[in-house]
Amino acid sequence: MTELEIRAFLTALQSGSITSAAGKLYVTQPALSKRIQALENELGYRLIKRGKGQRTIELTDKGEAFVPVAERYLELWKEAREIDRMDQAGTLRVSAVNSISTYLFPTVCSGFMAENPEYLLKFSNYHSLEAYGHVAEGQIDLALISDDMEVRGVETVPLFEEDMLLALGPGTRYAEAVHPSQLNASDEIRLPWSPEYDLWHDFRFKSSACARMVLDQMSLMEYFLGFRDVWAIIPATAALKLREKLGIAIRPLEEGPPAQIIYYLKRKTDRNGAAEKFLAVMERELERIEAVSRHVRRATVR
Repeated sequence: MTELEIRAFLTALQSGSITSAAGKLYVTQPALSKRIQALENELGYRLIKRGKGQRTIELTDKGEAFVPVAERYLELWKEAREIDRMDQAGTLRVSAVNSISTYLFPTVCSGFMAENPEYLLKFSNYHSLEAYGHVAEGQIDLALISDDMEVRGVETVPLFEEDMLLALGPGTRYAEAVHPSQLNASDEIRLPWSPEYDLWHDFRFKSSACARMVLDQMSLMEYFLGFRDVWAIIPATAALKLREKLGIAIRPLEEGPPAQIIYYLKRKTDRNGAAEKFLAVMERELERIEAVSRHVRRATVR
């Protein structure tokens, strides 16, 4: 099983046909078909259904099951090749929950790389529970999360807290401060935050209330906030960036949800200088945000 064979299979799947995949990989169609057949021969089972006149890719049941294995194989192959680069540079592996990675991390990562060009920065997007597992297993050096828990061998440190603010689409009719009772639940763009937020939301809007749409990626929200009369409740760091980027209206909430606390995770036994440098850049960015907004506060207990 080789990288070329795995890449041939995944590219064919993504492209929808052998012909299209061959063009993307700059090989002939027969050559690409041979790579996939060689992979199937080594595995001992068919990955792709084949039929007379069939033009599009259709996977067998075993082919479907093999897809995540193939994706992990390529990721491991990539990491194996990066070991050579680690001789010349240290590696810092960081992760963050979606709201932090989308709107806070770009500035922090840029600052870290500018000040520390000797390091290879590897970033992953993980939910809090996933991040704990990866930090505990030593696969991630530093993770920013929003749902804290007790995990053996992992240190959880409060970094900052941020208010949850109301982001409004065009045509807003709301005053400077808004009470949840004034909001129309059917205009909401709903995103997942924390169990505490969900409890507050269900109390204020009832668990049966239907939102306009439910998203799991903050980047998608930028488009939908352009719809008239829509609203979303989002963390302050994201709200400030969106106001700067899109010019949307941001309002505080009376009797709003509890502030979101962001923690960083690291292994208790690790002494990682690169992680400390990254946190120093993060602290400076938080200090800058604090200077312009009362809705973001660094943690007092460190």
